[in-house]
Amino acid sequence: MKTILIPLLLGATAAFAQLADQATPADKVKIAKGFKVELLYSVPKAQEGSWVSMTQDDKGRMLCSDQYGALYRITPPALNGSPGETKVEKLSIDFGHCQGLLYHAGALYGVVNDDAYQGRGLYRCKDTNGDDQFDTVELLRSFPGKAGEHGPHGVIASQDGKSLYVMCGNQTPEPSCETSLVPRHWSEDQLYPMLLGRGFMRDVLAPGGWLAHTDLDGRKWELVNTGTRNTYDIAMNRSGDIFGFDADMEWDTGMPWYRPTRVCFMQSGGEFGWRTCSKKWPARWEDSLPAVVDIGPGSPTGVAFGYGAKFPAKYQDALFICDWSYGKMYAVHLSPNGAGYTGVTEEFMSASPLPLTDIEVSKKDGAMYVSVGGRKVQSGLYRVTYTGADSVQPSPQPEVKPLARRTLETFHGKQDPKAVDAAWPYLGDADRQTRFAARIALEHQPIASWKDKALNESNPRAALTALMGLIRSSGGDKAMQQPVLAALNKIDFKALKGLDRVTLVRDYMLAFTRMGEPDAATKEAVIKHLAPLFPTNDPALNRDLCEVLVYLGDASVVAKAEPWVNGSPTQEEQIDYARILRFAKTGWTKEVRADYFSWFLRAANYKGGASFDLFIGEIKQNALSTMTEEEKLAIKDVLDAKPEVKAPSFTAKPMQFVKAWTLAELSKSLGVGLEGNRNFANGRNMFGAATCFACHRFNNEGGAVGPDLTSVAGKYSPRDLLEHILEPSKEISDQYGSTVFTLQDGSTVIGRIANMKENIMMVCTNMMDPNNFTNVDARKVVKTEESKISMMPPGLLFMLKEDDILDLMAYLLSKGNPDDPMFVK
Repeated sequence: MKTILIPLLLGATAAFAQLADQATPADKVKIAKGFKVELLYSVPKAQEGSWVSMTQDDKGRMLCSDQYGALYRITPPALNGSPGETKVEKLSIDFGHCQGLLYHAGALYGVVNDDAYQGRGLYRCKDTNGDDQFDTVELLRSFPGKAGEHGPHGVIASQDGKSLYVMCGNQTPEPSCETSLVPRHWSEDQLYPMLLGRGFMRDVLAPGGWLAHTDLDGRKWELVNTGTRNTYDIAMNRSGDIFGFDADMEWDTGMPWYRPTRVCFMQSGGEFGWRTCSKKWPARWEDSLPAVVDIGPGSPTGVAFGYGAKFPAKYQDALFICDWSYGKMYAVHLSPNGAGYTGVTEEFMSASPLPLTDIEVSKKDGAMYVSVGGRKVQSGLYRVTYTGADSVQPSPQPEVKPLARRTLETFHGKQDPKAVDAAWPYLGDADRQTRFAARIALEHQPIASWKDKALNESNPRAALTALMGLIRSSGGDKAMQQPVLAALNKIDFKALKGLDRVTLVRDYMLAFTRMGEPDAATKEAVIKHLAPLFPTNDPALNRDLCEVLVYLGDASVVAKAEPWVNGSPTQEEQIDYARILRFAKTGWTKEVRADYFSWFLRAANYKGGASFDLFIGEIKQNALSTMTEEEKLAIKDVLDAKPEVKAPSFTAKPMQFVKAWTLAELSKSLGVGLEGNRNFANGRNMFGAATCFACHRFNNEGGAVGPDLTSVAGKYSPRDLLEHILEPSKEISDQYGSTVFTLQDGSTVIGRIANMKENIMMVCTNMMDPNNFTNVDARKVVKTEESKISMMPPGLLFMLKEDDILDLMAYLLSKGNPDDPMFVK
């Protein structure tokens, strides 16, 4: 055992100058009002590695694991504010390499994510002789698959302390759990072949990342939910519900299937829709579960509730989540929302760099301890305490209200003769999480006991859910396709609204992906039923409808849909129509094909992740493969044209300067101008024309490098919102501010750290080009400071007329709802 005693560092830069290795000083860390940050320890990288996971033992000491090495035990100094000492011990036991740690029931549980020891799996360490040192290591369950960062991750105790939950990423095959709350008939469920891009994990199919439940000895395992990508850590609230912070593939940025990092309620039997490459499910598909809240770009790591912290009540009840790449910790304030949850995020702690890895709230002193490190970058341990005037009395235990969802979940994972009758009344429930729980209960029952009931259900909402369950449970029985399609055809599309319409179209998709391609007569019958419905006033629904109609061979859909390849206001929507139409074989004319392929000249200037150009190239090659040589020759001039390098434009209509609008000029029109006479479609188009969609997400579409604007109606008055757009540098969001890095040679780099490895910081300097990084050697940085200039450019509204600006404002304030009364119908 090695013991190190170091002085408590209080953020003085002079003290840091004496250290060869140092974590970001405390005075460079931004923290919420009333809180204080201390840097307790800068980890000597060469000797003690880079710490990625943390837990606390029964004496209030922190236990940390190097990503590629040993375990360390840290005794923090007292909270009295006087100089103290941080005691750091390297534990003598030959164990570490853990991305998940939990001290529980007198033992240390560790989740190993590489080939060390006996390989990937859940281990338990014990102190068998009472000398305050772990001396035995036991492998409780090994996990299949190869070593990688998408492997085994977090481990937490159950609410009663009698069992464990273990979280694994999508590089870890499910380890043959003895039981499963998830019906074991998962599938890819996409009509089209995937686009590969750079092909990362191209061979990894459903179920993707998974959460499992096991006893303290790791003997029996139960699969809880699936379909995440790479949730690193999980935390349980006082009601016994589990939450995770899931990532998406940063290489897919800019593509229609990219999803921001997001907080998920890890519901029983859940499916979260991760599929490899382009096959990921959009959040609107009801066979998966939606996010509690979208966060934005980042690399999720540790999460923890603030329970037990000597913080104000709202922070005690908050879910704290760490973003490794951008150095942000958020406090997510959760609220019940039907049978699930919704959340509001607040930036709690940040710095550049601050590669956050884990969080522990001390049971001994009520402080929050925060580790940074990973990928061999500089590691450290911080302490966060509250010094403000608000009360830090323990927040009250919330009332756990009886929910139908909880009752329905008792039928998950088993056959029960009472399940069908219990679930059926909730298949048409207004709450999505309740419907999901009811369907999963149904799918665990023998299909013969409810098939006819599903086919004859007269309530449209209940029928949609029941038929989805029936299709998924059918085992691919082609004989059931005709009855299922007949039942779907009976549902009146025009009587449905919103998500119900999307679910109807998704059910048609599933009937084809699960039960096979229908015969020609069936195709014609479904086309006759669906073609007149296209298009609708819902942009997302239109894409689903278009995909089904192209799959069935509808000759009329190309003429109706192709103009949106060039005419959609978002890069992602344009790409999606290009993707969908690439396999259309009928309905083309020379002019329509020329217009379609001319889009690729524009798309050459669009920006995205590392796979972006490859995805676009694949779409084009797929489209070319459906053409004859004569058809190619007819539009040879378009196919041979070379793209002109210029700034991306998301509108086919050229935009010209109108006026350098001021707040004073426009604010006088915000009152009467927003009352019931605005144009929804034009507002959405202007969001694209002003390039807002390039960086900002709104109503589940658009970019993700800037703040999600879906909730701006609840945060800003129309005047305040307009001011933020016209003067972006007047108030810069902490979440999306940039940093000025001054180097030894006097040069500067301005941007946001998006990734790190060892001493190299990868800085994104252009929000419009999120994959174009400038590498900065941290050893050559002499000064960092916040930039006073927003990464959002000014003048975005100068190309719009006043009515266009008012339509844009109305669109933003409506939260993307075309039925909002401010719009002309």
